[in-house]
Amino acid sequence: MNNYIIYITLLGSVISLIGTMLGASLGVIIKNPSNKLLGTIVGFAAGLMLSIVMFDLIPESLNNWNFLGTILFCVLGIIIIAFIDSKLKPKIQDNNIKMAVITAAALMIHNFPEGIIMGCGFAAGSILGIKMAIVITIHDIPEGIAVSAPLMASKVNISKILVYSFLTALPTAIGTFVGVFIGGISKNILEACISFASGIMLYVVCGEMIPESSKLWKGISSTIGTLLGIILGMLITHIL
Repeated sequence: MNNYIIYITLLGSVISLIGTMLGASLGVIIKNPSNKLLGTIVGFAAGLMLSIVMFDLIPESLNNWNFLGTILFCVLGIIIIAFIDSKLKPKIQDNNIKMAVITAAALMIHNFPEGIIMGCGFAAGSILGIKMAIVITIHDIPEGIAVSAPLMASKVNISKILVYSFLTALPTAIGTFVGVFIGGISKNILEACISFASGIMLYVVCGEMIPESSKLWKGISSTIGTLLGIILGMLITHIL
């Protein structure tokens, strides 16, 4: 059993890293990106994350838990991240750096229950675990973009961007270990984590990413990027 837990934890780590680092690489692959391109990329990542939250994570919590609990923990996530945001504003003057820090924090919290879901999936059966692994890999691609794009806008060193993106993926490995080790983890705890993380991500997307996308480029391309992200997220949710 111990060897199995180690194997699944390593698998979860690799899966998370593939998606996150691929997204981060896409965010830094173009040197000296224009504000127009950055606005479009940030908008696209925002739209994709918004779509995943609204059409995947929150409906999952509603279907597997209850409406009141989902709303309460979602609102709790919004309140807590709004408080953190208010404390960061005086200390981090660069909006792009602040957005990246908040996004990374939200994604790290979000990745933990993702890992638990994958771990529980493998504990329940290999097919379910594989399906969740595919979903998580795809989800992690826009997350990598969401962290790297604002840092690129602030001219942060590429190696540091990749390290920061790598760190956001670590909670998935920890969550995978917890999910496999516990196996029959409480459904209420799992869905509460998902709802809480969804609230944080909603705040980040609506309060930071979309406004920053429009600020980087006031033209239509940032809006088109956001809409394309939403549509792609809907397709991913429907197909998987």
